[in-house]
Amino acid sequence: METVSAKSTSTAWNKGKIVGQKSPLKLKEIWAIRVRLQLAHRTRELALFDLGLDSKLRACDLVKLRVRDVCHGDRMATRAIIMQQKTSQPVQFEITQPTRDAVSDWIKDAKLGSDDYLFPSRIHDSPHLGTRQYARMLDSWITEIGLDPAEYGTHSMRRTKAALIYRRTKNLRAVQLLLGHTRIESTVRYLGIEVEDALEMAEQTEI
Repeated sequence: METVSAKSTSTAWNKGKIVGQKSPLKLKEIWAIRVRLQLAHRTRELALFDLGLDSKLRACDLVKLRVRDVCHGDRMATRAIIMQQKTSQPVQFEITQPTRDAVSDWIKDAKLGSDDYLFPSRIHDSPHLGTRQYARMLDSWITEIGLDPAEYGTHSMRRTKAALIYRRTKNLRAVQLLLGHTRIESTVRYLGIEVEDALEMAEQTEI
């Protein structure tokens, strides 16, 4: 009797899935999601969405933010500095006024204190929102505006503002700093541009 090896019958982990770099959001898509969250009074999700875009943090760093990381007493900070889990390097980001308003509203609604996690989990065993929970929320936002969630992921949030800034300024070094990358090659991969072109532009921006 002919036997079929397990190797030939096993299914690849990425079968039917879109792999590789996830797409950043476009401006019209950002506003489409934001308006839906605002109209539905989904305060926590709006704060998470806006802060995810502004901070450009990896999901593992975003979900672990505490209130004190973005607030000075009762006032929202205009800038924050976070130590990245992956690189153990600090990264700084601006918190825009719309994001400050959204996060402030969420802190008040949830009655959060300075030492509390900014996005506490609703699951008893977890102190803060998990990266998988965050990813599922992102999938729902993407689906609601008629896009394919398979083409987007939490890294889409990290890439979005970086892509918009690069498109406007062509300043690769600035984007590298904003993302907290230690190597410019990582920034190049994020932006999806040719390495030689990127390095040439980076040299032109150096003083």
